[in-house]
Amino acid sequence: MNLTLRQGVPADIPALRMLIDASVRGLQAGDYTPAQIEGALETVYGVDGQLIADGTYFVVEAANVIVGCGGWSKHKTLFGGDRWTAREDSLIDPLHDAAKIRAFFVHPDWVRRGIGSMILEGCEKAAIAAGFTRLEMGATLTGVPLYRARGYVALESLDVALQNGESIKVVRMEKRVGKVQS
Repeated sequence: MNLTLRQGVPADIPALRMLIDASVRGLQAGDYTPAQIEGALETVYGVDGQLIADGTYFVVEAANVIVGCGGWSKHKTLFGGDRWTAREDSLIDPLHDAAKIRAFFVHPDWVRRGIGSMILEGCEKAAIAAGFTRLEMGATLTGVPLYRARGYVALESLDVALQNGESIKVVRMEKRVGKVQS
């Protein structure tokens, strides 16, 4: 299995939309109801064009097919794609704020192969190189075990209201990291 990590580009957006849909429907059914999944796909989950524009979104390819994606952000928004209306796009300060780990999705046929860890490591290295010493995320219940295994700790549980009247639980998690040695 030859996996390649690279920066996401605008031309990837159609493939990312299909990946996100397959990932959410295929992997989150054990943690959320069908109504929650559909509501989250309509309201919260989706491609985040800001991450792609910032050059902080990564994809993993296998045989030129995108099988995983995820990124990090230097903006206030903790989670949510382009259609999420509660976005806070102001920039954060690496000296005082935590970089946001965002928008991780792996195709159900490719789980348990280190893809999420590969993307997370790339995000962490890039955020540390940008001067951040803390990382945080709004993790889905499905993602919590991966992030916990990678050193993140739960800070609080959040209820995210969806447009269809449902809500989903996400867990705000954090990891403290060291500064890059020069």
